Amino acid sequence: MRAFEYQALDSKGRKKRGVASGDSARQVRQQLREQGFAPLSVEMVEDQPRERGVTGGGRKKLNNMELAVITRQFATLLDSGLTIEDSLTGLIEQAEGHKVKTVLSGVRAQVVEGRSLADGLRMFPRAFPELYVASVSAGEQTGHLEEVLERLAEYTEAKQGLQQRLGIALVYPILLTLVSITIIIGLMTYVVPQVVKVFEDNNQSLPALTRVLISISEFLQANGLVMLALLLGILVALTIVLRFDGPRYAFHKLILTMPGISRLSRSLNTSRMARTLSILIGSGVPLISALRSSAEVVLNRVLKKQLQQATIEVEQGASINRALQRRNSFPPLFTQMVASGESSGRLGEMLEKSASALEREAESRISVVVSLFEPIMILFMGIVVLIIVLAILLPIFDLNQLIS
Repeated sequence: MRAFEYQALDSKGRKKRGVASGDSARQVRQQLREQGFAPLSVEMVEDQPRERGVTGGGRKKLNNMELAVITRQFATLLDSGLTIEDSLTGLIEQAEGHKVKTVLSGVRAQVVEGRSLADGLRMFPRAFPELYVASVSAGEQTGHLEEVLERLAEYTEAKQGLQQRLGIALVYPILLTLVSITIIIGLMTYVVPQVVKVFEDNNQSLPALTRVLISISEFLQANGLVMLALLLGILVALTIVLRFDGPRYAFHKLILTMPGISRLSRSLNTSRMARTLSILIGSGVPLISALRSSAEVVLNRVLKKQLQQATIEVEQGASINRALQRRNSFPPLFTQMVASGESSGRLGEMLEKSASALEREAESRISVVVSLFEPIMILFMGIVVLIIVLAILLPIFDLNQLIS
């Protein structure tokens, strides 16, 4: 049986969407008619299979929160003694989103036909990353699927938690910046011209600071929209250019040379790689395959290429520690803990510890930057407002002196 996504009208003419199982689209349409629905469309749930070396593809995509919830529930159901098929059925029944139901129904249809769970997940490459599929495949082969899913649940939850914490930390400075820019533009384009117009009508000689402020205000009024369009055009152009490998590689290389940002980028990328490698090794995935899969989660193209080169050296007989140290791009803490893990036979454990340490370091650095950004931005706003107020008050003082 296969899974089919349908749209139908009920007896009151309301549109209904859902997922049904059947051997063919005709059978599903017949089932819908028997239930009192008028089928509008019936399509088989099937994404493009994952091809070797190709990322992306497929239509259905799950976010980190959805994947974390599914994985934790799946691990719990399997641990309670249910079969994979029954566990998937339970997940489908309690899933809230239509997209989640559709993906899980597609996976269940593959399992019902006799394929492995990993093969079913592989049909949805955008919903289940390569790390996820490789770990599940290893868990099925070694008979430790429940333990692997527990590890994956912890990994996805930790990843989601880190993204949420970083997102929350960045919300306030971004909001403060936007509000500050909006206030300054509003003062310069609307408030200042109205106030200064009074002095111009009196043919009063204005101070230098006031004249400069008027010039800036007039420039913003005349060219503000053009500057905004130019800025948006530059951002769009950069987004398009950075889609190409060459410019993106050069940009990522530039990031690794910028003070402060470089260390943060190394920590975040290395922690992602270390935690992924720990999950794969703990799941029983061969070391070389685990290294290749871990390289895929590294966002910085320079670090990704160096990790791929290190993987080739490991494949030729070098130790992971020596292969990474030759690149001199990964944090010393990480390479030292890898060396300790290789010598003690606890590589997976050391990788997990190094990932946690690097994540804490990254969060700490972001917290420091955010805590410094707030008073700096407030001070900047205060100086700008002070200059505007002085530019308005100076002509008033001069006018009072003339009257006196």
